[in-house]
Amino acid sequence: MDIQHAGATSSAPARCPMHGADFAADPQGIYDKLRAHGPAAPVELAPGVDATLVVQHEMALRVLQNTTLFARDSRRWAALNEGRISLDSPVLPMMAYRPNVLFTDGAVHLRLRKAVTESLAKLNISRIRRDVEPIADYLIDQFSERGRADLLNDYAKLIPLLLFNKMFGCPADIGDRLNTGMSAMFDGQDDAIKGIEIVATCLQELITLKRREPGDDVTSWLIQHSAGLNDEELRDQLIVLMGAGLEPQRNLIASSLLLLLSDNPSERGSGMLVEEAIDHVLWNNPPIANYATHYPMQDVDLGGVPVDANTPIVISFAAANSDPALNEARQMASKGAHLAFGAGPHACPAKDPALVITLTAIEKVLNALPDLTLAVPQDSLMWRPGPFHRALATLPVRFSPTPATRIAAALRNQAPLPAATDPAHRPAPQPAASPAARQEQRKKGFWSSFLDVFRL
Repeated sequence: MDIQHAGATSSAPARCPMHGADFAADPQGIYDKLRAHGPAAPVELAPGVDATLVVQHEMALRVLQNTTLFARDSRRWAALNEGRISLDSPVLPMMAYRPNVLFTDGAVHLRLRKAVTESLAKLNISRIRRDVEPIADYLIDQFSERGRADLLNDYAKLIPLLLFNKMFGCPADIGDRLNTGMSAMFDGQDDAIKGIEIVATCLQELITLKRREPGDDVTSWLIQHSAGLNDEELRDQLIVLMGAGLEPQRNLIASSLLLLLSDNPSERGSGMLVEEAIDHVLWNNPPIANYATHYPMQDVDLGGVPVDANTPIVISFAAANSDPALNEARQMASKGAHLAFGAGPHACPAKDPALVITLTAIEKVLNALPDLTLAVPQDSLMWRPGPFHRALATLPVRFSPTPATRIAAALRNQAPLPAATDPAHRPAPQPAASPAARQEQRKKGFWSSFLDVFRL
Protein backbone atom coordinates (compact mmCIF):
# COMPACT_ATOMS: atom_id res chain seq x y z
CA MET A 1 0.00 0.00 0.00
CA ASP A 2 1.69 3.18 -1.21
CA ILE A 3 1.73 6.64 0.25
CA GLN A 4 0.75 8.96 -2.55
CA HIS A 5 0.85 12.72 -2.90
CA ALA A 6 -2.66 14.11 -2.93
CA GLY A 7 -4.36 17.20 -4.16
CA ALA A 8 -7.48 18.67 -2.59
CA THR A 9 -9.01 16.32 -0.06
CA SER A 10 -12.54 15.03 -0.16
CA SER A 11 -14.97 15.68 2.66
CA ALA A 12 -13.78 13.77 5.70
CA PRO A 13 -15.98 11.36 7.66
CA ALA A 14 -16.92 12.06 11.27
CA ARG A 15 -13.94 11.91 13.60
CA CYS A 16 -13.95 9.21 16.24
CA PRO A 17 -13.27 10.57 19.77
CA MET A 18 -10.24 9.07 21.51
CA HIS A 19 -10.91 10.74 24.83
CA GLY A 20 -13.24 9.73 27.63
CA ALA A 21 -14.19 6.55 29.44
CA ASP A 22 -15.50 4.68 26.38
CA PHE A 23 -12.16 4.72 24.62
CA ALA A 24 -10.29 3.88 27.84
CA ALA A 25 -12.56 0.89 28.49
CA ASP A 26 -12.36 -0.63 25.00
CA PRO A 27 -9.68 0.86 22.74
CA GLN A 28 -9.47 -2.26 20.57
CA GLY A 29 -13.16 -1.93 19.75
CA ILE A 30 -12.47 1.61 18.53
CA TYR A 31 -9.47 0.47 16.49
CA ASP A 32 -11.60 -2.21 14.82
CA LYS A 33 -14.15 0.42 13.79
CA LEU A 34 -11.44 2.72 12.48
CA ARG A 35 -10.06 -0.04 10.25
CA ALA A 36 -13.24 0.23 8.19
CA HIS A 37 -11.83 3.52 6.85
CA GLY A 38 -8.62 1.86 5.65
CA PRO A 39 -5.04 1.94 6.96
CA ALA A 40 -5.75 5.26 8.71
CA ALA A 41 -8.79 7.13 9.96
CA PRO A 42 -9.82 10.58 11.24
CA VAL A 43 -9.96 10.91 15.04
CA GLU A 44 -10.41 13.56 17.72
CA LEU A 45 -7.61 13.36 20.30
CA ALA A 46 -9.28 15.88 22.62
CA PRO A 47 -12.14 18.32 22.16
CA GLY A 48 -11.26 20.40 19.11
CA VAL A 49 -8.00 18.54 18.37
CA ASP A 50 -8.28 16.60 15.11
CA ALA A 51 -5.75 14.10 13.78
CA THR A 52 -5.38 11.07 11.56
CA LEU A 53 -4.66 7.77 13.31
CA VAL A 54 -2.65 5.10 11.47
CA VAL A 55 -4.05 1.67 12.42
CA GLN A 56 -2.28 -0.62 9.94
CA HIS A 57 1.15 -2.08 10.68
CA GLU A 58 2.57 -1.67 7.16
CA MET A 59 1.40 1.94 6.86
CA ALA A 60 2.72 2.72 10.34
CA LEU A 61 6.18 1.55 9.28
CA ARG A 62 6.01 3.60 6.10
CA VAL A 63 5.24 6.79 8.00
CA LEU A 64 7.75 6.10 10.77
CA GLN A 65 10.56 5.46 8.29
CA ASN A 66 9.84 8.17 5.70
CA THR A 67 11.67 11.27 6.89
CA THR A 68 11.45 13.07 3.54
CA LEU A 69 7.64 13.26 3.53
CA PHE A 70 6.78 13.25 7.24
CA ALA A 71 8.27 15.62 9.81
CA ARG A 72 8.20 15.41 13.62
CA ASP A 73 8.53 19.16 14.19
CA SER A 74 5.15 20.25 15.55
CA ARG A 75 5.82 23.89 14.68
CA ARG A 76 4.30 22.81 11.35
CA TRP A 77 0.93 22.14 13.04
CA ALA A 78 -1.44 24.38 11.05
CA ALA A 79 -4.36 24.35 13.50
CA LEU A 80 -2.12 25.36 16.40
CA ASN A 81 -0.42 28.10 14.39
CA GLU A 82 -3.80 29.47 13.33
CA GLY A 83 -5.11 29.63 16.89
CA ARG A 84 -7.66 26.82 16.46
CA ILE A 85 -6.16 24.76 19.32
CA SER A 86 -6.80 25.95 22.84
CA LEU A 87 -3.58 26.62 24.74
CA ASP A 88 -5.03 24.76 27.73
CA SER A 89 -5.81 21.63 25.68
CA PRO A 90 -4.87 18.54 27.72
CA VAL A 91 -2.94 17.04 24.78
CA LEU A 92 -0.78 20.08 24.14
CA PRO A 93 1.97 19.13 26.66
CA MET A 94 2.45 15.89 24.69
CA MET A 95 2.32 17.50 21.25
CA ALA A 96 3.77 21.02 21.47
CA TYR A 97 7.28 21.57 20.10
CA ARG A 98 10.34 21.34 22.29
CA PRO A 99 13.94 21.22 21.00
CA ASN A 100 14.48 17.57 21.87
CA VAL A 101 14.91 14.26 20.07
CA LEU A 102 11.14 13.73 19.76
CA PHE A 103 10.27 16.95 17.94
CA THR A 104 13.28 17.63 15.70
CA ASP A 105 14.31 16.49 12.23
CA GLY A 106 17.40 16.32 10.03
CA ALA A 107 20.80 17.41 11.29
CA VAL A 108 19.41 18.82 14.55
CA HIS A 109 17.79 15.50 15.37
CA LEU A 110 20.93 13.56 14.48
CA ARG A 111 23.03 15.70 16.79
CA LEU A 112 20.64 15.39 19.74
CA ARG A 113 19.99 11.71 19.11
CA LYS A 114 23.73 10.97 19.08
CA ALA A 115 24.16 12.67 22.46
CA VAL A 116 21.23 10.76 23.96
CA THR A 117 22.02 7.32 22.57
CA GLU A 118 25.73 7.49 23.38
CA SER A 119 24.99 8.65 26.93
CA LEU A 120 22.42 5.90 27.48
CA ALA A 121 24.86 3.36 26.04
CA LYS A 122 27.08 3.95 29.08
CA LEU A 123 24.40 2.45 31.33
CA ASN A 124 25.37 -1.01 32.50
CA ILE A 125 22.44 -3.44 32.35
CA SER A 126 23.72 -5.43 35.32
CA ARG A 127 24.08 -2.21 37.31
CA ILE A 128 20.51 -1.23 36.43
CA ARG A 129 19.26 -4.53 37.81
CA ARG A 130 21.29 -4.01 40.99
CA ASP A 131 19.83 -0.51 41.34
CA VAL A 132 16.24 -1.70 40.87
CA GLU A 133 16.47 -4.44 43.50
CA PRO A 134 16.92 -2.26 46.63
CA ILE A 135 14.32 0.19 45.36
CA ALA A 136 11.84 -2.67 44.93
CA ASP A 137 12.68 -3.99 48.42
CA TYR A 138 12.19 -0.54 49.92
CA LEU A 139 8.79 -0.07 48.28
CA ILE A 140 7.57 -3.58 49.15
CA ASP A 141 8.47 -2.90 52.76
CA GLN A 142 6.06 0.04 52.77
CA PHE A 143 3.05 -2.27 52.34
CA SER A 144 4.15 -5.86 53.01
CA GLU A 145 2.77 -5.95 56.57
CA ARG A 146 -0.67 -4.75 55.47
CA GLY A 147 -1.49 -7.77 53.34
CA ARG A 148 -2.90 -5.51 50.64
CA ALA A 149 -1.56 -2.88 48.25
CA ASP A 150 -2.18 -0.98 45.07
CA LEU A 151 0.64 -2.30 42.91
CA LEU A 152 0.20 0.57 40.46
CA ASN A 153 0.43 3.56 42.81
CA ASP A 154 2.40 1.90 45.63
CA TYR A 155 4.92 0.12 43.41
CA ALA A 156 4.93 0.30 39.59
CA LYS A 157 4.58 4.08 39.55
CA LEU A 158 7.33 4.69 42.11
CA ILE A 159 10.03 2.32 40.85
CA PRO A 160 10.91 4.38 37.75
CA LEU A 161 10.65 7.64 39.69
CA LEU A 162 13.23 6.52 42.25
CA LEU A 163 15.39 4.68 39.73
CA PHE A 164 15.61 7.67 37.42
CA ASN A 165 16.74 9.83 40.32
CA LYS A 166 19.61 7.38 40.72
CA MET A 167 20.38 7.12 37.01
CA PHE A 168 20.38 10.90 36.54
CA GLY A 169 22.38 11.61 39.70
CA CYS A 170 19.74 13.56 41.64
CA PRO A 171 20.58 14.59 45.21
CA ALA A 172 17.83 14.17 47.80
CA ASP A 173 16.24 17.62 47.69
CA ILE A 174 16.12 17.86 43.88
CA GLY A 175 14.92 14.27 43.58
CA ASP A 176 11.97 14.77 45.93
CA ARG A 177 10.78 17.88 44.08
CA LEU A 178 11.37 16.25 40.70
CA ASN A 179 9.18 13.31 41.73
CA THR A 180 6.42 15.73 42.72
CA GLY A 181 6.65 17.61 39.43
CA MET A 182 6.72 14.49 37.26
CA SER A 183 3.71 13.03 39.07
CA ALA A 184 1.78 16.27 38.53
CA MET A 185 2.62 16.24 34.81
CA PHE A 186 1.14 12.79 34.32
CA ASP A 187 -1.60 12.56 36.94
CA GLY A 188 -3.66 15.71 36.73
CA GLN A 189 -4.66 18.08 33.99
CA ASP A 190 -5.06 20.97 36.44
CA ASP A 191 -1.56 20.45 37.86
CA ALA A 192 0.21 19.68 34.58
CA ILE A 193 1.51 23.20 33.96
CA LYS A 194 2.68 23.53 37.55
CA GLY A 195 4.38 20.14 37.24
CA ILE A 196 6.23 21.21 34.10
CA GLU A 197 7.48 24.34 35.89
CA ILE A 198 8.70 22.30 38.88
CA VAL A 199 10.48 19.81 36.61
CA ALA A 200 12.15 22.56 34.56
CA THR A 201 13.40 24.30 37.71
CA CYS A 202 14.70 21.06 39.23
CA LEU A 203 16.50 20.02 36.08
CA GLN A 204 18.17 23.41 35.73
CA GLU A 205 19.44 23.05 39.31
CA LEU A 206 20.65 19.53 38.49
CA ILE A 207 22.46 20.68 35.35
CA THR A 208 24.16 23.50 37.25
CA LEU A 209 25.23 21.06 39.95
CA LYS A 210 26.55 18.47 37.47
CA ARG A 211 28.51 21.05 35.49
CA ARG A 212 30.26 21.87 38.76
CA GLU A 213 30.42 18.36 40.23
CA PRO A 214 30.06 15.70 37.48
CA GLY A 215 29.30 12.14 38.48
CA ASP A 216 28.78 8.69 37.02
CA ASP A 217 25.28 9.42 35.73
CA VAL A 218 23.32 10.21 32.58
CA THR A 219 23.12 13.96 33.31
CA SER A 220 26.91 14.24 33.57
CA TRP A 221 27.42 12.13 30.44
CA LEU A 222 25.09 14.39 28.45
CA ILE A 223 26.94 17.46 29.70
CA GLN A 224 30.30 15.94 28.78
CA HIS A 225 29.20 14.75 25.31
CA SER A 226 31.03 16.18 22.30
CA ALA A 227 27.72 17.56 20.95
CA GLY A 228 28.20 20.41 23.41
CA LEU A 229 24.56 20.77 24.47
CA ASN A 230 23.65 24.09 26.07
CA ASP A 231 21.54 24.27 29.23
CA GLU A 232 18.23 24.55 27.36
CA GLU A 233 19.08 21.55 25.18
CA LEU A 234 20.21 19.56 28.21
CA ARG A 235 17.01 20.36 30.08
CA ASP A 236 14.81 19.36 27.16
CA GLN A 237 16.64 16.07 26.57
CA LEU A 238 16.34 15.22 30.28
CA ILE A 239 12.63 16.02 30.23
CA VAL A 240 11.99 13.74 27.29
CA LEU A 241 14.16 10.96 28.71
CA MET A 242 12.42 11.04 32.06
CA GLY A 243 8.94 11.62 30.69
CA ALA A 244 9.25 8.98 27.99
CA GLY A 245 10.53 6.52 30.57
CA LEU A 246 8.27 7.10 33.55
CA GLU A 247 4.81 6.74 32.02
CA PRO A 248 5.55 3.77 29.72
CA GLN A 249 7.65 2.03 32.36
CA ARG A 250 5.01 2.08 35.06
CA ASN A 251 2.31 1.03 32.61
CA LEU A 252 4.40 -1.90 31.35
CA ILE A 253 5.13 -3.11 34.88
CA ALA A 254 1.48 -2.81 35.96
CA SER A 255 -0.03 -4.37 32.82
CA SER A 256 2.42 -7.28 32.93
CA LEU A 257 1.60 -7.89 36.60
CA LEU A 258 -2.10 -7.78 35.76
CA LEU A 259 -1.60 -10.41 33.07
CA LEU A 260 0.33 -12.69 35.43
CA LEU A 261 -2.36 -12.31 38.10
CA SER A 262 -5.26 -12.47 35.65
CA ASP A 263 -8.45 -14.26 36.67
CA ASN A 264 -9.59 -14.24 33.04
CA PRO A 265 -8.84 -17.54 31.23
CA SER A 266 -8.71 -15.75 27.88
CA GLU A 267 -5.73 -13.73 29.08
CA ARG A 268 -3.73 -16.98 29.52
CA GLY A 269 -1.49 -15.36 32.15
CA SER A 270 -1.37 -18.36 34.45
CA GLY A 271 1.84 -20.33 34.01
CA MET A 272 3.51 -17.66 31.87
CA LEU A 273 7.13 -16.80 32.37
CA VAL A 274 7.64 -13.15 33.30
CA GLU A 275 9.46 -12.50 30.00
CA GLU A 276 6.52 -13.99 28.10
CA ALA A 277 4.05 -11.80 29.95
CA ILE A 278 6.05 -8.66 29.18
CA ASP A 279 6.24 -9.55 25.49
CA HIS A 280 2.52 -10.33 25.44
CA VAL A 281 1.77 -6.87 26.82
CA LEU A 282 4.09 -5.18 24.31
CA TRP A 283 2.19 -6.93 21.54
CA ASN A 284 -1.37 -6.65 22.79
CA ASN A 285 -1.46 -3.79 25.28
CA PRO A 286 1.55 -1.50 24.64
CA PRO A 287 1.91 1.10 27.41
CA ILE A 288 2.16 3.98 24.95
CA ALA A 289 -0.70 3.06 22.65
CA ASN A 290 -0.80 6.04 20.28
CA TYR A 291 1.93 8.63 19.72
CA ALA A 292 4.86 9.42 17.39
CA THR A 293 3.02 12.38 15.87
CA HIS A 294 4.10 13.28 12.34
CA TYR A 295 3.20 16.19 10.06
CA PRO A 296 3.09 15.60 6.29
CA MET A 297 5.03 18.25 4.41
CA GLN A 298 2.42 18.22 1.65
CA ASP A 299 -1.01 16.75 1.08
CA VAL A 300 -0.77 12.95 1.05
CA ASP A 301 -2.94 9.93 0.49
CA LEU A 302 -2.50 7.12 3.02
CA GLY A 303 -3.84 4.17 1.08
CA GLY A 304 -7.07 5.93 0.13
CA VAL A 305 -7.24 8.18 3.19
CA PRO A 306 -6.47 11.82 2.26
CA VAL A 307 -4.48 13.85 4.78
CA ASP A 308 -3.77 17.58 4.52
CA ALA A 309 -0.27 18.95 4.86
CA ASN A 310 0.77 20.08 8.34
CA THR A 311 -1.96 18.18 10.15
CA PRO A 312 -1.14 15.62 12.86
CA ILE A 313 -0.73 11.96 11.93
CA VAL A 314 -0.57 9.80 15.05
CA ILE A 315 0.76 6.24 14.95
CA SER A 316 -1.35 3.70 16.83
CA PHE A 317 1.21 1.19 18.07
CA ALA A 318 -1.63 -0.76 19.69
CA ALA A 319 -3.76 -0.93 16.55
CA ALA A 320 -0.75 -1.70 14.32
CA ASN A 321 0.24 -4.57 16.61
CA SER A 322 -3.29 -6.00 16.43
CA ASP A 323 -3.47 -5.63 12.64
CA PRO A 324 -5.13 -8.82 11.31
CA ALA A 325 -2.33 -9.05 8.74
CA LEU A 326 0.06 -9.85 11.60
CA ASN A 327 -1.80 -12.86 13.00
CA GLU A 328 0.99 -15.28 12.06
CA ALA A 329 3.72 -13.05 13.50
CA ARG A 330 1.81 -12.70 16.77
CA GLN A 331 1.29 -16.46 17.04
CA MET A 332 5.03 -16.95 16.56
CA ALA A 333 5.70 -14.24 19.19
CA SER A 334 8.01 -12.47 16.76
CA LYS A 335 9.59 -9.89 19.06
CA GLY A 336 10.99 -7.90 16.19
CA ALA A 337 7.63 -7.20 14.58
CA HIS A 338 5.72 -5.28 17.26
CA LEU A 339 5.93 -1.50 17.33
CA ALA A 340 5.77 -0.92 21.10
CA PHE A 341 9.19 0.76 20.96
CA GLY A 342 8.52 2.51 17.65
CA ALA A 343 10.59 2.19 14.48
CA GLY A 344 12.73 4.30 12.21
CA PRO A 345 15.08 7.13 13.24
CA HIS A 346 12.95 8.07 16.27
CA ALA A 347 12.66 4.55 17.73
CA CYS A 348 13.07 4.33 21.50
CA PRO A 349 16.80 4.25 22.36
CA ALA A 350 16.19 2.76 25.82
CA LYS A 351 14.56 -0.57 24.95
CA ASP A 352 17.04 -2.80 26.80
CA PRO A 353 17.05 -0.78 30.05
CA ALA A 354 13.24 -0.63 29.98
CA LEU A 355 12.95 -4.40 29.68
CA VAL A 356 15.41 -5.18 32.47
CA ILE A 357 13.73 -2.66 34.80
CA THR A 358 10.35 -4.25 34.14
CA LEU A 359 11.62 -7.81 34.51
CA THR A 360 13.46 -7.09 37.77
CA ALA A 361 10.57 -5.17 39.32
CA ILE A 362 8.08 -7.95 38.57
CA GLU A 363 10.36 -10.76 39.74
CA LYS A 364 11.08 -8.95 43.01
CA VAL A 365 7.45 -8.48 44.02
CA LEU A 366 6.37 -11.96 42.93
CA ASN A 367 9.22 -13.56 44.89
CA ALA A 368 8.60 -11.39 47.97
CA LEU A 369 4.83 -12.00 47.97
CA PRO A 370 4.33 -15.45 46.41
CA ASP A 371 0.59 -15.70 47.11
CA LEU A 372 -0.21 -12.38 45.44
CA THR A 373 -3.74 -12.24 43.96
CA LEU A 374 -6.06 -9.58 42.59
CA ALA A 375 -8.19 -8.00 45.31
CA VAL A 376 -11.09 -7.21 42.96
CA PRO A 377 -12.57 -8.88 39.87
CA GLN A 378 -10.44 -8.09 36.85
CA ASP A 379 -13.36 -6.72 34.84
CA SER A 380 -13.93 -4.07 37.54
CA LEU A 381 -10.47 -2.50 37.09
CA MET A 382 -10.47 1.02 35.71
CA TRP A 383 -8.23 2.35 32.94
CA ARG A 384 -7.12 5.97 32.86
CA PRO A 385 -8.71 8.00 30.05
CA GLY A 386 -6.34 9.52 27.53
CA PRO A 387 -5.55 9.23 23.82
CA PHE A 388 -1.88 8.32 24.15
CA HIS A 389 -1.42 5.76 26.92
CA ARG A 390 -2.92 2.42 27.94
CA ALA A 391 -2.74 2.73 31.70
CA LEU A 392 -4.44 1.19 34.69
CA ALA A 393 -5.79 3.59 37.31
CA THR A 394 -5.16 1.13 40.15
CA LEU A 395 -4.06 -2.48 40.62
CA PRO A 396 -5.38 -3.62 44.03
CA VAL A 397 -3.95 -6.90 45.31
CA ARG A 398 -3.97 -8.99 48.49
CA PHE A 399 -1.42 -11.39 49.95
CA SER A 400 -0.32 -12.91 53.24
CA PRO A 401 1.14 -10.15 55.45
CA THR A 402 4.94 -10.35 55.46
CA PRO A 403 7.24 -8.73 58.05
CA ALA A 404 9.05 -5.71 56.66
CA THR A 405 12.55 -6.97 57.38
CA ARG A 406 14.38 -6.22 54.16
CA ILE A 407 15.18 -2.61 55.05
CA ALA A 408 16.50 -3.67 58.45
CA ALA A 409 18.70 -6.24 56.74
CA ALA A 410 20.01 -3.59 54.36
CA LEU A 411 20.89 -1.34 57.26
CA ARG A 412 22.77 -4.13 59.00
CA ASN A 413 24.67 -4.86 55.79
CA GLN A 414 25.72 -1.21 55.51
CA ALA A 415 27.35 -1.19 58.97
CA PRO A 416 30.71 -2.98 59.51
CA LEU A 417 30.48 -5.96 61.84
CA PRO A 418 32.66 -6.07 65.01
CA ALA A 419 35.78 -8.16 64.70
CA ALA A 420 34.77 -10.36 67.63
CA THR A 421 32.61 -13.38 66.86
CA ASP A 422 31.16 -13.59 70.36
CA PRO A 423 27.35 -13.42 70.08
CA ALA A 424 27.40 -10.80 72.81
CA HIS A 425 29.17 -8.42 70.44
CA ARG A 426 26.84 -8.96 67.51
CA PRO A 427 24.40 -6.13 66.79
CA ALA A 428 20.81 -6.80 67.70
CA PRO A 429 18.39 -7.13 64.77
CA GLN A 430 16.86 -3.76 63.98
CA PRO A 431 13.06 -3.62 64.02
CA ALA A 432 11.13 -2.67 60.93
CA ALA A 433 10.07 0.94 60.64
CA SER A 434 6.89 1.76 62.52
CA PRO A 435 3.79 2.99 60.66
CA ALA A 436 4.43 6.47 62.05
CA ALA A 437 8.02 6.37 60.79
CA ARG A 438 6.85 5.28 57.35
CA GLN A 439 4.36 8.17 57.30
CA GLU A 440 7.21 10.54 58.14
CA GLN A 441 9.23 9.05 55.26
CA ARG A 442 6.38 9.82 52.88
CA LYS A 443 6.21 13.44 54.13
CA LYS A 444 9.94 13.81 53.70
CA GLY A 445 9.88 12.37 50.18
CA PHE A 446 10.43 8.89 48.82
CA TRP A 447 13.83 9.64 47.31
CA SER A 448 15.41 11.27 50.35
CA SER A 449 13.90 8.58 52.61
CA PHE A 450 15.33 5.90 50.35
CA LEU A 451 18.74 7.56 50.42
CA ASP A 452 18.58 7.67 54.22
CA VAL A 453 18.09 3.90 54.30
CA PHE A 454 20.47 2.70 51.62
CA ARG A 455 22.97 5.60 51.56
CA LEU A 456 23.44 5.34 47.80
